[in-house]
Amino acid sequence: MRKMKWVILALVVFGALFAVQTWAADKQLVIYIQCGGTQGDGATLARTNGARAAAAQMNVKLIEQYSKWDQQTMIDQFKQAMAANPDGIEIMGHPGEAAFSALVDQAEAQGIIVTSGNNPMPNIEAKYHDKGFGYAGADLYQGGYLTGQSMVKAGNLKAGDKALVYDIWHQEGRSRSSQGVFDALVKAGLKVDKLDVSAAVDSDVSLAIPILTAYLQAHPDLKAIGTQHGNVTSILPKVLQAAGKKPGDIICGGIDLSPATVSAIQGGWISASFDQVLYLQGYLPVMQIVMTKRYLIPGLHIDTGVGTVTPLNVGTIKPLIDQGIR
Repeated sequence: MRKMKWVILALVVFGALFAVQTWAADKQLVIYIQCGGTQGDGATLARTNGARAAAAQMNVKLIEQYSKWDQQTMIDQFKQAMAANPDGIEIMGHPGEAAFSALVDQAEAQGIIVTSGNNPMPNIEAKYHDKGFGYAGADLYQGGYLTGQSMVKAGNLKAGDKALVYDIWHQEGRSRSSQGVFDALVKAGLKVDKLDVSAAVDSDVSLAIPILTAYLQAHPDLKAIGTQHGNVTSILPKVLQAAGKKPGDIICGGIDLSPATVSAIQGGWISASFDQVLYLQGYLPVMQIVMTKRYLIPGLHIDTGVGTVTPLNVGTIKPLIDQGIR
């Protein structure tokens, strides 16, 4: 089934590229896109690059929005985008469907095509599927579960070992993936704690270093740390170094492929990082809006998550990561 999804995806993308020559002669479309964190950061760059590539190929004026993952900022940015009455808007589901529902209704009533990426909104997607509301992103729970399984395998973890999952537990929409990590570790018999990532840490990940260092000091028998927060993933080596640990002393699993995370995988600090292919999460929503606007294509629900990057396979894709594509 996954192979078939990627065959379909390849056909869609190549079909879109084939049509570029006709789009260049059409009226330029204006699309707003929510990119997530901070422009250029490791958990955002590839998504931005994907969106920019699609915009360049498809004659789109792209307006990028960065929220530092703040939910209210995402809502405010959507309102700002609606006020500009563009052809389309891509949103992320982190604020939740209740927060977005009436606003999406308003945008659709204005004739604006809305689609989503990174964090799904299944009810809104079902309501406006025929008007181009799709989803480009990973199956978050399954991605987290896969990460947890990879951690167990990499560290030969066993029943009774202690582990921590550090993530945004206070937001249901942000905890699907981390719940997958938690469940995989629990199923393997580990004793797992949950520690919440505060809003302050979410905006400034350097604040996580003393928090996790203190946790490690208080739990000297900890065997594993899991997270599905891209920026937290990138600072795990600093945490371990501050705690006097060596690569492999603590099995770490995370998400995304920032330069710091790639270096950490190569150095043995991180055993597995979930690869949700952020480039496609930028490229595909732009393509979705263009295809709906030009050809009335309904919403496409595309799972961009493909697996985990480990010390065994990171070398083969590092050149693309360095280019901000993977």
